[in-house]
Amino acid sequence: MAIKPMLHPRNQHREGYDFERLIAQSPGLEAFTTRNPRGRMTIDFSDVDAVRMLNQALLLTHYDIEFWEIPATYLCPPIPGRADYIHYLADLLTESNGRKIPHGPDIKALDIGTGASLVYPLIGQHEYGWDFTGVDIDPVSIKSARQICKRNGLNIRLRRQNNPEDIFKGVIEPADIFHVTLCNPPFHASLEQADKGTRRKWRNLGKGHSKKLNFGGQNAELWCPGGEIGFIARMIEQSIDFADQCLWFTSLVSKKDNLRPLSRLLRNAKVAEFKVVEMGQGQKTSRLVAWTFYPEPQRSL
Repeated sequence: MAIKPMLHPRNQHREGYDFERLIAQSPGLEAFTTRNPRGRMTIDFSDVDAVRMLNQALLLTHYDIEFWEIPATYLCPPIPGRADYIHYLADLLTESNGRKIPHGPDIKALDIGTGASLVYPLIGQHEYGWDFTGVDIDPVSIKSARQICKRNGLNIRLRRQNNPEDIFKGVIEPADIFHVTLCNPPFHASLEQADKGTRRKWRNLGKGHSKKLNFGGQNAELWCPGGEIGFIARMIEQSIDFADQCLWFTSLVSKKDNLRPLSRLLRNAKVAEFKVVEMGQGQKTSRLVAWTFYPEPQRSL
């Protein structure tokens, strides 16, 4: 196995994919495997069915998820990178927990745009036992997520966001208190941009042109007006109204150039503190931005 030192130290996928172990748990994966030029077992990552089968095997083998199926046209997320976000959130909360990694259902997490895959709550519950609430604007995603919960006997609250302009309003109830929110916002500002990004990704995979969108993906998963920066800007603005109900608001930021304007918006929002956490994932660097309205003495879990 090829070690991936850029992944978080607690990430189960840091040493790469153990295909022998995965196939032992999910025999159906074997039909999709091949050998790379170095003789190592792998799959064709441009093959949608292969990637879905790999995800099923990873979630079963590492996170005890026996049922994981999503609608055919919906986004199929890369598991190692999603796990990294969860582990870095645990590090963030550790700072307010006497330097101890927080475990158990007393930790409340809100996943904005949980998607049909429900991937963040699945990983977060297994790794840390946190209590998750997942939110999405798409009814098909909510239905899929509920099915995953039911078939695996999981207790994850799911809420539908009825207004696409709202992020927290309508889903954070008056009695709710969350320790952390998380979000992987839509990256593109339009369907045209999403199409261009997909064509570029396929070219990088050496597959030429394809009409397949990013191994699946609905409009709300891939683009929104204003793109990533527009979405996070709305999140920052709207978080002010829920400043007392959440310790840390966070979001992934795919584009480094977005950090400067987002930092300006956070300062204007008069947050108590914000930070950018670099996350190395494979051949690229991702990052998350986190902000809180709580002064440091008031942040204990």
